[in-house]
Amino acid sequence: MTKVLARFVKDESGATAIEYGLIAALIAVVCITVWTNVGSNLKARFQEVETGLVKKSS
Repeated sequence: MTKVLARFVKDESGATAIEYGLIAALIAVVCITVWTNVGSNLKARFQEVETGLVKKSS
């Protein structure tokens, strides 16, 4: 039983998979945050353009 427990403690293959999963989750969160900010900035910019076009046509 002690040998099985010692072998389980030394086994790092599961830890590596968890680390890769955490890295992928962190990258996904960063991408979503960046895309949300870029989308908000683009929306504001297009609204400025629309407002400028409406004022010129009046």
